[in-house]
Amino acid sequence: MRPMSSLGVRAALFLLTNVLLITSIGAQPAERPLRPSPGAGMPVIPFMEGWYGNEDGSVTVSFGYQNRNRDPVLIPVGENNRIEPQALGGMQPDYFLPGRHHGVFAVTLPAAMEGTSAWWHLISEGQELKVPGERGSTAYELDRNPRPQGSVQPQIGFSESGPAGVGPEGIVSEQVLQASISQPVTLEVWTNDPSKHDPNDPRYARPLDSRVSWYKHQGPGEVNFIAHESMPFLRAPTPSPLGRTAPPQHAVAVKESVGPARVTASFSEAGEYLIRARLDNWNASDSDALDQCCWSNAYQRVLVTE
Repeated sequence: MRPMSSLGVRAALFLLTNVLLITSIGAQPAERPLRPSPGAGMPVIPFMEGWYGNEDGSVTVSFGYQNRNRDPVLIPVGENNRIEPQALGGMQPDYFLPGRHHGVFAVTLPAAMEGTSAWWHLISEGQELKVPGERGSTAYELDRNPRPQGSVQPQIGFSESGPAGVGPEGIVSEQVLQASISQPVTLEVWTNDPSKHDPNDPRYARPLDSRVSWYKHQGPGEVNFIAHESMPFLRAPTPSPLGRTAPPQHAVAVKESVGPARVTASFSEAGEYLIRARLDNWNASDSDALDQCCWSNAYQRVLVTE
C-alpha cells in the first residue's frame, strides 16, 4: 500500500475533526427528527465554511454557525466565545439567530502564520464546541472566480466613492456612528455588482436587483430595524429562476444592483454595537450561499449612549 500523501493526511484530519464535532453533538439525548426545535437548551454549533488563498500568501477563513433553538442566543465575546490565537479574534458574532447562517465573518491568517489554525470556540448550554480554520484540504478551498453565468461577489462599502469589500471578510467602517436610546440612527451602505452576464440570455435581459439585509452582530441590547423612509423592506420572495425562499425580515432591494441601501436602527441599551449588512445577488441563477457565492459583508460600529 502506498503511503498517504501530505494532502491526504490533511484531508483525513479535517474529516476526523468533523467526526469528532458530530460525535460531540450526537452525545446528547436522542431526538425525534420531526420534533419542533426547542425554544432554548440546544448548544450553538460553529462551522468552518472554507478558506480562500490570497495573493500575498495569507489565508482567509470563512466561518458560520447553526442555532437549533427557536429563539436567538447571546454568547458574549470572551471566554465562552473566542478565537485562538486571541490576536485573530474580535469579529465573531455574539448574537446568534435561529437557523443555519453561512459566512457571517472571516479570519485572515497572515503568510507568516502558515501552518497555524484559527480555532473558534463556543461554549453554550454547558458544552464547548470548536472548529479549526486553516489552509487545509482542497475540499474546503474556496475561490472568487465567476460562476457559470458570470456572478461574482458584489462590492459593498460605506460611501459612493470610498473603499469597498467583498466576500465574508467584507469591510469594517472606520467611522463609529453615535446614537442614543432615544435617538435612532440611519445606517447606509453603497453597493455595486460587477458580475457580467450574457445579455442574450433571457434570464439577464434586464439588470437584476441585489439585496441588502441587516443583522445585529454584537452588542448588549436589542436592535430594532425600521424601514427607512426611502427604502421599504421586502415583503415577498425576491423573484428567482430557482424559486429561492423569502428574504430576511430586514432586507431592501437595490435597483439594478448599484447604489445605496439604508435602514434605521434603534437600541434598547447603551453600549458598543456591531451591525452586519449583507449584500447578495441571489437573483442570479448561478448565485447561492451554499457554495459561498455570492455575497459580501459590511460591519458598522455604533456607540449608543443613554
